[in-house]
Amino acid sequence: MSTHLHHERDPDGIVWLYFDRAGAGANVLTPEILEDFDHRLVQIAQEAPRGLVILSDKPAGFIAGADVHGFAGMRDPALAAAHIRRVHAIFQRLESLAFPSLALIHGYCLGGGLELALACAYRIASDEPETRLGFPEVRLGLFPGYGGTVRSTRLLGALPALEMMLSGRALDARSARRLGLVDLAVPRRQLREAAHRLLQAPPPRHRPRLLRRLPATAPLRPLVAALLARRLAAKAPPEYYPAPYALLGHWRRHAGRPLHLYRSETREVARLISGDTAQNLIRVFLLQERLKSLGDRTTFIPGRAHVVGAGVMGRDIAAWCALQGLQVTLEDLDTAALGRAMKHADGLFRRRLKDPLRVQAALDRFQPDPRGRGVEGADLVIEAIFEDAAAKQALFARLEPRVKPSAVLASNTSSIPLETLAEGLERPGRLLGLHFFNPVARMPLVEVVHTPGTDPEALAQGLACVRHLDRLPLPVRSSPGFLVNRILLPYLLEAVTLVEEGVPAPAVDHAATTFGMPVGPIELADRVGLDICLAVGERLAATLGQALPPLLAGQVRAGRLGRKSGAGFYAWIDGRARKPRSPRGYRVPADLGERLILRLVNEAMACLREGVVADADLVDAGVLFGTGFPPFRGGPLHDARAQGIQAVETRLERLERRHGHHIHADPGWPGVRPARQGPARCPWTRNTP
Repeated sequence: MSTHLHHERDPDGIVWLYFDRAGAGANVLTPEILEDFDHRLVQIAQEAPRGLVILSDKPAGFIAGADVHGFAGMRDPALAAAHIRRVHAIFQRLESLAFPSLALIHGYCLGGGLELALACAYRIASDEPETRLGFPEVRLGLFPGYGGTVRSTRLLGALPALEMMLSGRALDARSARRLGLVDLAVPRRQLREAAHRLLQAPPPRHRPRLLRRLPATAPLRPLVAALLARRLAAKAPPEYYPAPYALLGHWRRHAGRPLHLYRSETREVARLISGDTAQNLIRVFLLQERLKSLGDRTTFIPGRAHVVGAGVMGRDIAAWCALQGLQVTLEDLDTAALGRAMKHADGLFRRRLKDPLRVQAALDRFQPDPRGRGVEGADLVIEAIFEDAAAKQALFARLEPRVKPSAVLASNTSSIPLETLAEGLERPGRLLGLHFFNPVARMPLVEVVHTPGTDPEALAQGLACVRHLDRLPLPVRSSPGFLVNRILLPYLLEAVTLVEEGVPAPAVDHAATTFGMPVGPIELADRVGLDICLAVGERLAATLGQALPPLLAGQVRAGRLGRKSGAGFYAWIDGRARKPRSPRGYRVPADLGERLILRLVNEAMACLREGVVADADLVDAGVLFGTGFPPFRGGPLHDARAQGIQAVETRLERLERRHGHHIHADPGWPGVRPARQGPARCPWTRNTP
């Protein structure tokens, strides 16, 4: 028997079964653990206890889900189906025990972990902020496959259960209690007592009200499924994200017939898991886990942060630090800017925290500091003033003598080489770049910029800081534009060049969103600010070997800076772009999509060849989490390999002949060409009007 579970029987005849995956910080359901669980259920059933409590010995959570690593590369639907059928049998054993079972939940209870909890007769959750219950499978290109579609719809009613599965969002314990997902939500210190009381006198099991059961009736199911599919289409096109639609079809055909649901769940999830979308989304999940592993939280624990600069980035970074529990001081001589920053932070805290007491606690941690008195006590000092090397150098010369030796000293520069900023410092090796992306509260990536002379301890501390801020750290070598901006800029410049050539801006954007980008490059440039795009472009022009399109400088000279000025390539009203229609009869150039996307992909290869980050997976991770590159494609270099490296080179060479030398296949491509390639496919012009 494995060492991942253990159980004990108390004097009242209740068995307490603990999940404690050996050698790991969190519980996940590996095949080995599932077999051990099944063996123990058989053993416990023979003991005929008064009740069974399933809980975790991990302080961080209950069960975080199935072992996603085991799904990577699973291309055989038959193997996937056999695994799912086995788990169905184990969870049905739990569900059919002759005595009551209870899941005692603290922390994360997600995916397969929640499906296990649903197989219990009862569930009790701690009402602490870290407790979250949900079905994130849709983010992996799947839907719940361990019986979750059967038990959740039966327990909650169709619409609440489908909403949980389609959105992938997790609930806190109190929301779960209101929904009926858990029977009790109590303080963590009362969990064991509550479980003991409930099993001493088990109440009737929860059953959804009639109104919640009605949508699952045969006459209403087709209408409900169609309405939900229509609502999904704008955010998750079925050709790119098939899982939500497969879930709706599965429910529409089989709701109310558990045996048919189990069989369909097995068949549909096995089909999805072996497909390209799920395998690419699983790859993205594993890349995220890799980035998390790069920052060891135990090496450095910041308690106080000091941010200099109350502009958009500075205020957002400061507010995010406070939201994550740090004591924060925000320095700026402009008291009006500090006031705006406090108002912005208040809005963020209210949206994220909900609870007025927690909102007030976060506000208490966030202090305006016009005189910069918080520098001396800070563990993390971040410069976030405007992008001017001389101004930043002068600021660091003033800060360095006041910052304690053990603190992390960092710049949020988006493009200035770290070596330039460190000139004149007594300890240049301690200076890092911590490049956050806008908006800070939504973009998960932080580039941790370093040089060959960076102190290894300082780099480790910087990586740890990013993890304490619940962000993904990406170590990036200091170079013009670092990684994300370096890769993104050719894509943006090509878009502006296309507009300059007469292609309507909405058509350019549509080509990008058809590929799967969350927003088109012209709209993105307007959002970022055309003045910022121009400034970064001027710094990177030599690196990119490309002259900037005159149209960009012309827009800036005319004061058309994008959203912040109310007009750029588009007019902006109430924060939204007003896009004109393309002229009637206009025909989009056949290679429009290729021109945009291959500029980005080609620059990703250039960054890999130059060693801006350590390997191709980290290039993909940076682009995925820093630009919104479509996750279902797995990253630009991964997607290029899937299409065929020779085909990518051929298309780049064809574009260069048509449009100029600035589109030139990077010399790094032959180095990643596999020995054998399948038939080439071109995804960059698909569905482009």
